[in-house]
Amino acid sequence: MTIHEASARYNIPLEVLREYESWELCGAVKKVMGVWQYDEQDIERLSMIMTLHDIGFSKEEVETYMQLLLEGDSTQAKRLRMLNQRRKTALDEIHFREAQLDRLDYLRHKIQMAKKEG
Repeated sequence: MTIHEASARYNIPLEVLREYESWELCGAVKKVMGVWQYDEQDIERLSMIMTLHDIGFSKEEVETYMQLLLEGDSTQAKRLRMLNQRRKTALDEIHFREAQLDRLDYLRHKIQMAKKEG
């Protein structure tokens, strides 16, 4: 399957596919007549890349994670540390947003109380 076919079939942006190719992580991808050919294993890797992007990994973090993944089970601890760090960052962001909502609700409450009294 070509880059355009993979993009259309799996709804993967072309820039993600080109990024994937540039990392040279696609061992099973073959070049036929100057065109990359993707197999199911490549699509699985691309799915992982999309997931990592979706959870907030930077391009560099995705590349590092994928290289560790390809190295095998011996890198599980490093990958778990990366995931735990992303989780901590996400929780910090959630807590910050909750504090913002609390302040927003306080201000709304003050206005509503003033309306009732006035």
